Amino acid sequence: MSRSLPPLQALRALEAAARHRSFSRAAEELHLTHSAISHHLRALESELGVELFRRAGSRMMPTAAGAQLADRVRRSLDDLRSALDATRPGENGAVRLELSVMSDFASAWLIPRLGDFYDRHPNVDLSLRMHADPLPPDPYPYDIGIWYRRIEERGFQIRKLLDDWVVAVCSPALLARHPGATLDDLPAMPLLRFARRSWRDFFDAAGLAGDEPERGPIFDDAGLLLQATVAGQGVATARLQLARDFIERGELVQLGQVRIPAMLDYYFTWREGHPREAAILQFYRWVKAQLAA
Repeated sequence: MSRSLPPLQALRALEAAARHRSFSRAAEELHLTHSAISHHLRALESELGVELFRRAGSRMMPTAAGAQLADRVRRSLDDLRSALDATRPGENGAVRLELSVMSDFASAWLIPRLGDFYDRHPNVDLSLRMHADPLPPDPYPYDIGIWYRRIEERGFQIRKLLDDWVVAVCSPALLARHPGATLDDLPAMPLLRFARRSWRDFFDAAGLAGDEPERGPIFDDAGLLLQATVAGQGVATARLQLARDFIERGELVQLGQVRIPAMLDYYFTWREGHPREAAILQFYRWVKAQLAA
């Protein structure tokens, strides 16, 4: 006679608590109270006859048994979601993929090219979720992630997308207000500030004695920084891959030939053995081909 399974809510509480190392954060995610999470986990420990969590300072750390069970529950829940998605196909039978992507990469590079992807792969629908924090989000809710950093979770495929360079760019209108300006004149021009990059590194590479600007807006999103640069508000340092389309359209001009390595990379991430891996690989190969072009 087969044993009955614990309640699904208890298994979800286990998975979320192990992932967050916190009953409170698990409660927030599942829209439950802290006491409800505690109750579910105590009941699960009683049923299984093992300790699943131990307190370590302010964190609730899963025991070896708790971590192992949480990992298997996580995979089972993912498989269940995938099975439900397969049973409930997207519009016109398309495969739907949840994509979490850095907002700058999405606005400056990905979105203008998506029409080509849909023309080539009409069977795939992408649901985009913008991400701005340099640290990756929890990877489990998404089919694909394009983030600045590698994730530390086990069971994921991670591919570096490109090596990139940072250059100085401005609009033709701004350059017209500084006729004959060259890279040597850069420190005297209006400079736009980016929260994740200092002008100092670029000045050093160019052999210039300029100082970091002390006034003016500070952008924490490279896509917005490029918009301000196109609008003629100042000179910016920008990733060449993100600025390339603007340069080719004549909306931006590269000042000089000095370039420095980009400090942050982009990584393409998906879960190993994903049931929709064929569609994920279609998107990955398309992204790589577009970047190579």
